[in-house]
Amino acid sequence: MYAPGWRVSKSNRCNMNITTWRMIIWQQFGAAINMLENALRACPDQFWHDNIWDDPTDAPEYTEFWFIVFHVLFWTDLYLSGARQEDFPPPAPFIRGSLPEKPYTKEELQTYLEHCRQKGRTIFEALTDEKANQRCEFPWGEEVSFAELQLYSMRHVQEHASQLSLHLGEKGVPAPDWVARADHKTS
Repeated sequence: MYAPGWRVSKSNRCNMNITTWRMIIWQQFGAAINMLENALRACPDQFWHDNIWDDPTDAPEYTEFWFIVFHVLFWTDLYLSGARQEDFPPPAPFIRGSLPEKPYTKEELQTYLEHCRQKGRTIFEALTDEKANQRCEFPWGEEVSFAELQLYSMRHVQEHASQLSLHLGEKGVPAPDWVARADHKTS
């Protein structure tokens, strides 16, 4: 079975138009963001400062629940912009490169999540072949296309959403449900 917009040629290969590709990728990227949101909303206040893992090479705050959510949103926002880290200012009140004076609140992070969701939806709705093929370079790896960077980012969001959900489940908090895909019109 093939998704709407796919065509099968005589060589049994699928060709997909850019509109269909944008919709499919956004539905999965949006679902990953929804799963992060589910973990954020499910976290009781008493677990907001829990360390999700041990990392003796970093300040303990960098592994706290709230910071992991911020970390995911910062990098999602940065990758959606396609900018280099040193050229990217996150929206206020968020800061780049160091811990804030006090941990971000759930409400602040929910607002940032909504910002990232809207930015992602807008970018995918308008994505052109030229933008998808734009080259992006980051210090952690080789140069990649903007499109590949978005797939990398989607995996990053899902990785941390899963870690946060697992942590909550281990603490007896009902695990957030799996989100199969985001509605491309509303999520």
